[in-house]
Amino acid sequence: MPAIHEAYPPEIVALRDGLDGFLRQEVIPRHERHAALLDDERRLFTDEGRYHPDALALIREVRMAAARAGYYAMCVPASLGGGGLGHLAWFGGWERVFHRCSEQYWLGHYAISHWAFGPSAVLAQVSPRAREEMLAPMMAGRQSMCFGMSEPGAGSDAMMMKSRAVPDGSGWRLSGSKIWTTNSPYADYCIVFAVTDPERAAQRRGGISAFLVPTASPGFVVERVIRMWGSAGGDEAVLHFDDIRVEPWQLVGELHKGFAIAMLGVNLGRLYNSARAVGQSRAALEKAFEYIKVREAFGHPIAEYQGVSFPLAESAMQMHAAHLMCLNAARLLDAGLPARKEVAMTKAFATQMGAQALDRVIQAHGAIGMTNELHLTEAWQSLRKVNIADGSNEILRRTIAREMLDGDMDW
Repeated sequence: MPAIHEAYPPEIVALRDGLDGFLRQEVIPRHERHAALLDDERRLFTDEGRYHPDALALIREVRMAAARAGYYAMCVPASLGGGGLGHLAWFGGWERVFHRCSEQYWLGHYAISHWAFGPSAVLAQVSPRAREEMLAPMMAGRQSMCFGMSEPGAGSDAMMMKSRAVPDGSGWRLSGSKIWTTNSPYADYCIVFAVTDPERAAQRRGGISAFLVPTASPGFVVERVIRMWGSAGGDEAVLHFDDIRVEPWQLVGELHKGFAIAMLGVNLGRLYNSARAVGQSRAALEKAFEYIKVREAFGHPIAEYQGVSFPLAESAMQMHAAHLMCLNAARLLDAGLPARKEVAMTKAFATQMGAQALDRVIQAHGAIGMTNELHLTEAWQSLRKVNIADGSNEILRRTIAREMLDGDMDW
């Protein structure tokens, strides 16, 4: 019995089924063939914490295979040559990826173009020359990008950023630093947000612009890879910009109005992270309910003990609610509504309840739940991380309260 009545129209159902087949054919076999590399952090990362070149080659292979199959750019605007599918397809595709792959088959996370790593609506306002130079290899999955917004002193309050782009002839000179820039150690381009009008920025009335910067530009420095959770490496880094020359064609959108582009990406990220939470928690709960039926203690399957089954049932209730919230938020966005309150509610609830669900699944498995073989701890870590990424739970609650104080009392 389906839990949700008409969750998706037939065309998205078919897309999800096709994507599932792609993951089974192109992603899971790669993990099985290259398990010695992909499952061992000592081999996966170099001494400086970057992915090994062989791992990067596999990532690129998956991106390119997904591009050929039509999944990679399925939600990229048609104006950029993509499939032009909306937010419902975006959520449905990512939910299927994380449900099928979770963290065990993590190459699957590259089957759809992530807004911060590849083509998306974020690139809709790049210049004609930028399109000519970078769009084709980006759409084909050969190249990737990153999204330089957060700074050491300006995380949740992005308007406090210190990076500056100072006029220089017909262009600018860019200086500053960024942190938590995912995919930046491997990206070919970075969309960098910098203050171009300090007075307007200080008054929170714009003054921030977006620039498309090749990572090979003189003065573009990846200072260090950020390692988290005791990992041997990672895909996030600290960046430094040392007087980089930026030409007019590298401006993205309108001068001083880059913050709107930033928020477009962040909102896509919030729905993406909600899909991650729903998909990974569903995979984990399925594993837990199978396990507690066969694991015995004191002469009985542990499924018979309410202390084991009830917490899992509660998480199933919560993630079912999160799933419905995600579908609703995606449909609101597809209808052209801002849905600021609803997207904030969805991301905060889904990621918080998802992390709790993974914690309960690990607990139900006992010590085996913490082993590398089950890949549950990696899933918990990823959901714990996205309780902060693209707007922390506290910032999202601030958004919800502000919208309601301004009169939006519908829910």
